[in-house]
Amino acid sequence: MSRKIIIGSRGSDLALWQAHHVEGRLQALGHEVEIKIIKTQGDKIQHLSFDKLEGKGFFTKELEEELLNGSIDLAVHSHKDLPTEHPEGLIIAAVSEREDPSDMLLIRKDKVAADKPLELVKNAVVGTSSARRKSQLLHHRSDIEINDLRGNVPTRINKLREGQYDAIMLASAGTERLKLDLSEFHVLKLNTKTFIPAPAQGVLGLQIRETDGDLAEILAALNDKNVAARIGVERRILNLFEGGCQMPLGAFCEEIDGKLHVTACVADAWDKPIRIAEKEGTDIEQLAQETVAALRI
Repeated sequence: MSRKIIIGSRGSDLALWQAHHVEGRLQALGHEVEIKIIKTQGDKIQHLSFDKLEGKGFFTKELEEELLNGSIDLAVHSHKDLPTEHPEGLIIAAVSEREDPSDMLLIRKDKVAADKPLELVKNAVVGTSSARRKSQLLHHRSDIEINDLRGNVPTRINKLREGQYDAIMLASAGTERLKLDLSEFHVLKLNTKTFIPAPAQGVLGLQIRETDGDLAEILAALNDKNVAARIGVERRILNLFEGGCQMPLGAFCEEIDGKLHVTACVADAWDKPIRIAEKEGTDIEQLAQETVAALRI
């Protein structure tokens, strides 16, 4: 039976791409869909880096409040922005297929040094507000200068174009979903084993009210169970550290020959040394626990 579904989304180009992507899949199943744009704390506060914003869920809280009060039926999140603890009454009913999970460096062509780690010139100025990215950048290149970078993806790229930075860091998934022309820059995609992504990077989380059984049934058709298992490990590692998306923690899990392989890193602060662990197993909880134990040493 078809029904009308109201999707809540942030207003950035990428968030709207994500909402329209889910809209298209629901329409293909015969449902009527409306998109409602909601501003979050993370959208409103642009002058602070992520690690200086209060609490967790600053890109998700307002969407969750609209879900709970019934003004929307479904919130489409970039899964990596979601706190690991859901508000009472809400569930993630489905996760999407995974777009490229890697990070990328977008480098001005006159600032490329192909013979150096990360292909950056000495003392390069790199833009990012992610504590995870900052800690790993410094792990690979202690000489670089890191300056905060906020705004949606096109805004960040424009700041690079204007010369405010020598390079900036972005998630590969975002630029691929938006089909951006990056030909004026040197694009360096970073290996997920050596530059570890955020837990659930490249995945969409579809959040609904726990009591909305009809919608849960509809969304089951969109759920990617293999992705859910892999990001289940990554998100559980984050949960065990009681971290949010401002914590300098990376975790990436893939399935190889029927086993889950996870690579993870953490630092006590973005400017402190990182610790790295690699583990494999078949049980999500055990694998996450063993990885965290190794990272705590």
